[in-house]
Amino acid sequence: MNSNDTFTVAGRIFSSRLLVGTGKYKDMDETREAIKASGAEIITIAVRRTNMGQNSDEPNILEILPPDRYTILPNTAGCYDQKTAVRTCKLARELLDGHNLVKLEVLGDEKTLFPDVMATMRAAEELVKDGFDVMVYTNDDPIIARQLEEIGCAAVMPLAAPIGSGLGIRNPLNIRTIVENANVPILVDAGVGTASDAAMAMELGCDGVLMNTAIAAARDPVLMASAMKKGIEAGREAYLAGRMTAKRFASASSPVDGLFF
Repeated sequence: MNSNDTFTVAGRIFSSRLLVGTGKYKDMDETREAIKASGAEIITIAVRRTNMGQNSDEPNILEILPPDRYTILPNTAGCYDQKTAVRTCKLARELLDGHNLVKLEVLGDEKTLFPDVMATMRAAEELVKDGFDVMVYTNDDPIIARQLEEIGCAAVMPLAAPIGSGLGIRNPLNIRTIVENANVPILVDAGVGTASDAAMAMELGCDGVLMNTAIAAARDPVLMASAMKKGIEAGREAYLAGRMTAKRFASASSPVDGLFF
């Protein structure tokens, strides 16, 4: 990849377009090695499920993923209402000495983990007014994506499929529409299962992909992290190159005119 092909979120410049989570690994060592293999620069951490210093008698995730090496993206996983999500972001800001970049998700259903869109919008508006840089998880609705951008979110993160499902991008046309209408970074979040899914997201023009289960639940998480890194890079290069126009019938690679016999 071209080292100049970067993307910017809330004034921060990043080279890697792969963002990864820290949940579901078998231990801290596997977490560290998988994230290293992914090449990710932004690491998302569930504040309500992971110790970032709020519990002094437990291992601190920041000891293996130091903030001077990675950009920590606290997230509100497990929050089902506006009040809890906002409070979780404020706790993360305290734990990280004023760090304002957060991933907001307000869930509406424990079975599907689909977002509660209305609560998400209210929480986003409150957080933006309070000075947070909000990267927001939402559904794949282009209208909602536009409204979240208008609220002032730093990035919009539509789902590819339900969280942890590994189903891949279920509605590529909506994702493409969101990308085409956006003036902020668009990152696919949730539902990626393998490297080809990540490549597809990038081919659609997304600025990046956030994933956790696809790596952590693989038979070999470290190897899958490496595969995801390559999938992101290949998809981005394909998008920049511009794919050929799809055709219904064959088109010979060699010209028909000028044959010797």
